[in-house]
Amino acid sequence: MKSKISLNRLVIGFIALFAIIFIGTLGYRIIEGWSVTDAIYMTVITLTTVGFQEVHELSPSGRVFTVFLILGGVGSVFYILTSLVQYFLEGEFGIRIGRRRMESEINKLKNHFIVCGFGRVGQEIATTLTENNARFVVIDKNEDTISKAHSLNYLAISDDATNDEVLKKAGIETAKGLIAALGNDADNTYVTLATRELNPSIPIIVRANNETAIKKLKLAGASHVIAPELIGGQQMARLAVRPKTVKFIETILLSKDEEVIVEEITVGDGSHFAKLTVKEIEEGFPRIKILAIRTEGGTITLDPHPATIVEEKSNLTVFGPFDVLQKMEGCCEYLPTDKISYK
Repeated sequence: MKSKISLNRLVIGFIALFAIIFIGTLGYRIIEGWSVTDAIYMTVITLTTVGFQEVHELSPSGRVFTVFLILGGVGSVFYILTSLVQYFLEGEFGIRIGRRRMESEINKLKNHFIVCGFGRVGQEIATTLTENNARFVVIDKNEDTISKAHSLNYLAISDDATNDEVLKKAGIETAKGLIAALGNDADNTYVTLATRELNPSIPIIVRANNETAIKKLKLAGASHVIAPELIGGQQMARLAVRPKTVKFIETILLSKDEEVIVEEITVGDGSHFAKLTVKEIEEGFPRIKILAIRTEGGTITLDPHPATIVEEKSNLTVFGPFDVLQKMEGCCEYLPTDKISYK
């Protein structure tokens, strides 16, 4: 998309040029008393600096007027030329450079998220991901929404998210998760199927626009299906029935002073968290609380005893400040057992 600023500069430049031609013609008519034809001809050859002979002998006043006419004309022509160069550089050429730079940045991404759809829901998703310092790529075929994504400095691909090649371009093989927030349930289903085929282990969170689509999306391979209208209605009902409880949770989770979240952390094979007790992990990371442990077999232990030993391939549901949980997740596999501390 060519720059509107450059286009405005071009319009202003041409208006100025025609204004100078009019002023030059009128000036020669008044100062020298020439005919309209001679005045226009003299103005044009003066502005273009072609060096043709003067139409008639100029008076001293006419020479002074010609000097100022040359300065104004050359200035306006130079202004138009620079605006033309900027217009084309910021146009097709600029788009190509920007696209290549963005493709290069996307190709370098790993453990990122892919957001399919940048409507109202997609924009909220992108905002939240940004607030959590998560890297992501937006895919949408609407040029206006992609332009908005670019204006927010988001990595974005203007294309159809249901296309396998587009998903590969977004780095589906190395992505940490995919969020499908397209406005059409059929498109979300196709994206889910394509993603599951390209990356069988990736978590897929999908938006459902109606309740009947939830089951189909889960069958297609979605890890989680979210129906915004359904969740919105449930939240409104909870506020009506238990306003104090909901307000308390929102105050903790959405605090502006310190973001506190609930996170699930996987204890993989060979993780340094394995074989440690709940107490040892909580002491290593101040202000966090392990709320539950889910084993590989699916058994869930709520509020585990401090002496409970954490096994490999289990998942910890942890509550605490966002920055501490980030450190905890980041050192889960790399920190030596005897140095598991961020005090």
